[in-house]
Amino acid sequence: MPKENTSWDITPSDMKKTINEEKYKDDCLACKITGSLAFIGLGVYSFVSGMGNLSKQEKAILKSKSPYRMGSRRLGVATISATLVGMGVWRALH
Repeated sequence: MPKENTSWDITPSDMKKTINEEKYKDDCLACKITGSLAFIGLGVYSFVSGMGNLSKQEKAILKSKSPYRMGSRRLGVATISATLVGMGVWRALH
């Protein structure tokens, strides 16, 4: 009788060993720099372009009957931008 091939059989101890070996590994320095700069750049860009668009549309916004005036819109743009910059800083440090 031929011997069965058991190379595909996985035991729970094999799975635990594999999971422990494949835990999070540090990224390379270039990956961290690229990711950090991408988030920070996106945050700066969203702040500059968002505030620019708000100032261009200020008259139309104030004429509209929207409950969201300039202050809340500026706060929204600043919050999104700060979050993106924060993500970039976090990425650089972790």
